[in-house]
Amino acid sequence: MGEAFTLAVSAVLLAGFYSAMAYGLGLIYGVLRIVNLAHGGIIMAAAYLAWQLFDRFAIDPFLAIPIALVVFFAVGVAIYLGLVRFIPRGPAGGVQSLLLLFGVWLVIRNAAYLLFSGNEQVIHTTYATSSVSLLGGSFSVTRVAVFVVALVTLLALHLLLSRTFLGRSIRAVAQNPESATLVGIDVHRVYVISFGLGTALAGLAGVLASTLFAFTPSFGASELLKSFVIIVLGGLGSVVGIALGALVLAAAEVFAVYVVPPYLTAAVGFVLLVVVLVLRPGGLFGQRVLR
Repeated sequence: MGEAFTLAVSAVLLAGFYSAMAYGLGLIYGVLRIVNLAHGGIIMAAAYLAWQLFDRFAIDPFLAIPIALVVFFAVGVAIYLGLVRFIPRGPAGGVQSLLLLFGVWLVIRNAAYLLFSGNEQVIHTTYATSSVSLLGGSFSVTRVAVFVVALVTLLALHLLLSRTFLGRSIRAVAQNPESATLVGIDVHRVYVISFGLGTALAGLAGVLASTLFAFTPSFGASELLKSFVIIVLGGLGSVVGIALGALVLAAAEVFAVYVVPPYLTAAVGFVLLVVVLVLRPGGLFGQRVLR
C-alpha cells in the first residue's frame, strides 16, 4: 500500500506538468478549431529561452515564467497575424492548418539546431536534486513546484474564462462565432488573443519542462503527442477536462509499471487514446467547450 500511495502522489504531480503542457493546445483548438502542430516547437523554444536566461543572466526558470509568457504571447500573435489568419475557417482549412503549423514547427526546430547545435542542455539549479517530504513520501522539489504552477494556471484560466468580459467573449466565439459577431464581439480580436494566449501557455510548459528534463532541438514531439492525447481524453475544448485527462494519462503511465516493462509505459497513453476514440469519441468527460 505504501508503494501504491507513493505512485499515486507521483501521478498527481506528473498530471500537473501534463495539464500545463496541454492547456495551450486545448485553448487554441477550443476557439479556432485548429490543431496547433507548432505546439511542440514552442515548448522546445521556451525551454531554450529558460536555459539562456539562466545561463547568461542567472534568472531562475520559475522567475523566467513571466518573461516567457510575454515573449510567446507576442510570438503567437505574430504567427496568427502573419500566417494563420489567412487559413479558411471550417473543414476547408483543416488540412491547410496542419501543414502550415507543422511547417512552422520544422522552421523552429531547424533554427534551434543552427543556434544551439544538437547537444543536450540541462538547467542545473541549486534545488534540482532537493526533495521534500509530502504525505509520507519524498518527492522532488522541482516536481512539487511545477504542480503548484500548473494548479495556479488552471485557476487563472478558469477565472479568466468565467469571470471576465474577455473570457465570456472567448467562450461565445468558441460556441458560435457567427452569433458572437451579431452581438458586437470582435471575433478577429478574440482569435488573435486566443492564439497568443495558447502559444504563451505552450511557452509556460516549455519553461516547466526545462526544469525537469534535458532537451535538444528535437524536444517537443512527445510533448505534442501527449498533449493531444490529454485533450482528447478530457473532451476537446474543455479546460477542466484537460486537467482530468492529464490525471488519467499520468495515472495510467505511472501504474503501468505493474504490468508492462518501463520502456513501454510511454505507449500506454496512446493505447488509452485509441480505446477512448473507439468507445467515447467525445472524451472521457464529454465534449465541452471552454468551461
